[in-house]
Amino acid sequence: MADPPQILVIDDDAELCELLAELLGQEGYVIESARDAISGLARAQERAFTLVVLDVMLPGLNGFEVLTRLRQSSRVPVLMLTARGEDVDRIVGLEMGADDYLPKPFNPRELVARVRALHRRAAHAGAVGAVGAAAPGPAEVLTVDDLEVAPAARRVRVRGEEVKLTTAEYDLLEVLVRQAGTVVSREELAKRVLGRRLAAYDRGIDMHVSNLRRKLGPGPGGGERIKTVRNAGYILARELA
Repeated sequence: MADPPQILVIDDDAELCELLAELLGQEGYVIESARDAISGLARAQERAFTLVVLDVMLPGLNGFEVLTRLRQSSRVPVLMLTARGEDVDRIVGLEMGADDYLPKPFNPRELVARVRALHRRAAHAGAVGAVGAAAPGPAEVLTVDDLEVAPAARRVRVRGEEVKLTTAEYDLLEVLVRQAGTVVSREELAKRVLGRRLAAYDRGIDMHVSNLRRKLGPGPGGGERIKTVRNAGYILARELA
């Protein structure tokens, strides 16, 4: 029997940690909590958690510093908790490699839904050893110009050089690659990549696209690889015939 998924909550709010342990425990998750950045980072680096819930405002190091250090060695999905109204916190968190964010104060049930969505994505990717998930054939390689995506290995190369992506970034790129030359709406991307509908002023997909542009670089002709189509969505452009 597979071990239950384990979640690390890094937040100095003891009451919130207890509430999340109760709610997520009812969903079958095993919860560990750390009340400060240093101990939380140490636990996240020492063990393979299914997911990390990380608060921005922490004693000692802040959540951004924890995320930066964690991303040096791990691609574990990270859900960041940010202050409501602090758009800059959400943008910075996504730029640094967070998979999703939720502003405080929040409905605890919404956090449970976000955790389930992130877990499903990680499980589909094989990150938590999902059983029975259909996997692409090992020989499948998706190619657009100088970009190669190998779904079975979730590996991305540009001009032969491997590019490291977070879970959300990879999922977004695979959707765009499979529909290269076709506009994909932000709403569709949010549903397929984040596992949820877009909320008002939600910039999650936009920031993941921005990260992909930075990591992948321009197309072979120097043009923008992922183009914005105003009021429509995004398109992965094909430059070579």
